[in-house]
Amino acid sequence: MAVEAFDPTQSTVSVTPAAIEHFRRQLDQKPDAQAVRLSVKESGCTGFMYVVDLVDQAKDSDLRHPLAEGLDLFIDRDSLKVVTGTEIDFVTEGVNRQLKFLNPNAQDHCGCGESFSVN
Repeated sequence: MAVEAFDPTQSTVSVTPAAIEHFRRQLDQKPDAQAVRLSVKESGCTGFMYVVDLVDQAKDSDLRHPLAEGLDLFIDRDSLKVVTGTEIDFVTEGVNRQLKFLNPNAQDHCGCGESFSVN
């Protein structure tokens, strides 16, 4: 496996402390998973949706982004042009808790919030 390491001089994705703690809790519940993987896929009415997976290892083309001690985020290289500059946060709004993706590349979002488009 040839996972490329994250270059801190290149701004790809940032992750808030709240999202890091959320990822840690999720990984604690899935002992066979070692990291979080971020990608996008074509979906929904506006074009793309985020895919966050708990994985045991990276794919060959993933970029490795260390988040904290013992916690890595793997970013799908094919998704980089869509996710570069995105901040991932974990927010509580009323009784709802969810990951939020603050993506400067997103131009439009569908009404239900599942998908987005980019230029």
